[in-house]
Amino acid sequence: MNKMEYLKKNEDDPKVLRTEIWFTPLLLVFPLIIGSLLIFDWYVRGYAIDNSEYTGELIIGLIIIIGNIMFDIPFIKSLIEFSKKD
Repeated sequence: MNKMEYLKKNEDDPKVLRTEIWFTPLLLVFPLIIGSLLIFDWYVRGYAIDNSEYTGELIIGLIIIIGNIMFDIPFIKSLIEFSKKD
């Protein structure tokens, strides 16, 4: 088995598609958790005690969550279309 077998540029290769499907939960959930933790940390350490030093965590958390949602919607739609083809 070749190590680069999963990186071949072939649209009909089921190994590439299986790899993407297996990593889907990680791609969807992990950024949402990280963004939520950053926003929660901003709330606890910044907003609750009126400390403006943690505003950057809010901005980074929102960027991560919004960017992830913008990526996830087309990704989930493509996975749904792929599953309907089978």
